[in-house]
Amino acid sequence: MAVKEYHTEQEVPQRPWVETPLRESYALSEAAGCRIFLKLETLQPSGSFKSRGIGNYILRRLEEFPVGTKPHIFASSGGNAGLAAVHSARALGLLCTVVVPTATAKLMVTKLRAAGAYDVIQYGAAWRDADAYLKSHVMPGSSVPTIYCPPFDHPDIWTGNSTVMHEIAAQMPSQSAPDVIICSVGGGGLINGICQAMDDINMQSPTILAMETAGAESLHASLKAREVITLPKITSQATSLGCARVTDKTFKYGQRSNVRSVVLPDAEAAMGCWRLADDERIMVELACGINVALCYDGRLEKALGRPVKPEDKVVIVLCGGSNVTSSMLCDWRREYAYIDEETARRSDSALGSEDEDEMVPSELSKPVVLEGVEVPCSTGCAECA
Repeated sequence: MAVKEYHTEQEVPQRPWVETPLRESYALSEAAGCRIFLKLETLQPSGSFKSRGIGNYILRRLEEFPVGTKPHIFASSGGNAGLAAVHSARALGLLCTVVVPTATAKLMVTKLRAAGAYDVIQYGAAWRDADAYLKSHVMPGSSVPTIYCPPFDHPDIWTGNSTVMHEIAAQMPSQSAPDVIICSVGGGGLINGICQAMDDINMQSPTILAMETAGAESLHASLKAREVITLPKITSQATSLGCARVTDKTFKYGQRSNVRSVVLPDAEAAMGCWRLADDERIMVELACGINVALCYDGRLEKALGRPVKPEDKVVIVLCGGSNVTSSMLCDWRREYAYIDEETARRSDSALGSEDEDEMVPSELSKPVVLEGVEVPCSTGCAECA
């Protein structure tokens, strides 16, 4: 029997996402000074948590059609949401067409086609152009019923994403609540799902660190302005976080007392990527590496605004992402080599030196400042008094 025939004859899965492991990382725990748990969303069929939300959205739309209907799925994301739409459609025996901007990386276009997209159309300079073209020109030409799949802004997507938090709650040692949950924020679909699940199970104690890269900090900017705002442009290389405006629900969740908005530069997100590859042999893109970066060089304490205790249980939602290759990791390591150099200088200063001048940190070796998080000095030095 041919492989294609074998797959065709299999029973259609009930859902297009899987339960992923929650694994304690001893290497990252050692680096952070507490217990670090990785929720391995990298193992989803599409390579990211998007399989949950997009998959659930498609299932809910299918319920609106007569049994046996085979609608065509249409998506306009050239990133992980598009891949999730293709994988989900294929798992459910459906076809999926994706329209992406002309600037979409060749790597992602290739991955969309390799995943089994019925067609990948490149149009327009930005996502809004591609999305408008999809709705006005591509979908109307379909000869079968259609389902339009948004990338993140829909309650059914948030409900699908909420399953990650339900799994975390069940997988924690002794089913105890984590002290900290770290997740990245683009448009807000993931954090919406996490907060929704925490409400469902009445778990309000964990601190949520909502991570964004500088140049894509739409949540942080909105919280600072005390209203939802649209960034004039995205300048971060973390394109999966490149949403100029978060959902209204995300803004509402972001104002909760247990949510802390944290912004890091692309360089530190990249560092999180290459150190994760070194320590855990896992490759992730910048949008995910930003979460891992907090484990190193005291960043977690700065983000929390308090000392980290060895017994603290910290869950990192390793959200995944497909926009990464081994060569990209090497390029980032070369481009942002100064991050490792800073760490080495701080370590040398902590160990002491016979040359008093060498003990004075340079401008580059100052402690990392996380935007939006003010951490009081613990030494009581004159400069900080």
